[in-house]
Amino acid sequence: MQKQHILPATGFIRLNQVLQLIPIGKTAWYNGIKEGRFPAPVALGPRTAAYPVKEIAELIEKFSGRGVQV
Repeated sequence: MQKQHILPATGFIRLNQVLQLIPIGKTAWYNGIKEGRFPAPVALGPRTAAYPVKEIAELIEKFSGRGVQV
């Protein structure tokens, strides 16, 4: 049985959670940020960054069902 990943309604998620929802590697993710395809993280502290759930949900919606590879 495949593990289902649930996106919270609001808040922030860390990179490891993002990569469970969007199955690509870290290098590809960071390249996508540099190219403007993926949202940049928000600094939550001096050594903590996360992604707004709203932006990740929009990204998933944008790429789902269109045959576009993330």
